[in-house]
Amino acid sequence: MNCNQCPRKCNTDRSERLGFCGASHLPTVATVCLHTGEEPPVSGMKGIVNVFFTHCNLHCLYCQNHDISGRVVDEKLVRFRGSEAIAVEVERLLPQSEGLVGFVTPSHCPETVIEVVEKLRFDGFSPVVVYNSGGYDSVETLRRLEPYIDIYLPDFKYADSQLAARLSSAPDYPDVALAALREMYRQKGSGLMCDERGMAYRGMIVRHLVLPGHVDNSLAALELLADNLPMNLHLSLMAQYFPPDDCSALLAAGEPDLCRTLTADEYNRVVDRYNSLGFYNGWLQELCAESSYRPHFDNTETPFR
Repeated sequence: MNCNQCPRKCNTDRSERLGFCGASHLPTVATVCLHTGEEPPVSGMKGIVNVFFTHCNLHCLYCQNHDISGRVVDEKLVRFRGSEAIAVEVERLLPQSEGLVGFVTPSHCPETVIEVVEKLRFDGFSPVVVYNSGGYDSVETLRRLEPYIDIYLPDFKYADSQLAARLSSAPDYPDVALAALREMYRQKGSGLMCDERGMAYRGMIVRHLVLPGHVDNSLAALELLADNLPMNLHLSLMAQYFPPDDCSALLAAGEPDLCRTLTADEYNRVVDRYNSLGFYNGWLQELCAESSYRPHFDNTETPFR
């Protein structure tokens, strides 16, 4: 079957050739692990069971998961192949977790998300399901996912289409992502429903990573969110940017600022706009966060150490 499930609409038969994302017809996952580094209502003390897909439909030049998100992924970093193997590992870890399972960078593999969730339900598991994407999602695909997802956890990366084109080859990102966010809101609302433990079981959280040298993009992104979604939106404003080890692609794209970390002044300007616009639900980060969230996917137990 030809793949048109994400906004790229490559119309690629993955059994014969690769589309933009680089994924084949058999879904592959770099790791399934307990992760405590997400927002508190999602990860809690014991962690969420996160499924880290390989490949991605954005290929951001600065991606912190670049080892597994590129069009070509080292076979040594692939641990699970196919929905059955993924589900088995999720089931092994769920009893140790807070009862949530997260699908990370799943926009190019929505059918796999459905298959894994159906397998979990068939086997008697009923976790809260989190869809953790880059925000570059098809509305049609999100509608198909509606019965399977409890919490949406998308990024909203860019308000600047030219920046989106340079860094993610997606000049339509602002429009596509806003349409996706509006669909997520239609399905789950903008609030975040939590149980007596403080763990979320329904809703949405939008993330925005502040990029060095691109404060104006962040300010405009906050304004678009304020114009398109209710102000009780849970918004995670992230300061954890760190440059890739190899900055040659960023330099070639004319982005020398992305070869450094964020400054306090840059982040504070964005926080000030967050407050002045009236957002009141969500999370801010310390600048030192950039040293705390670096994944190492060559670690077979957990990429976060």
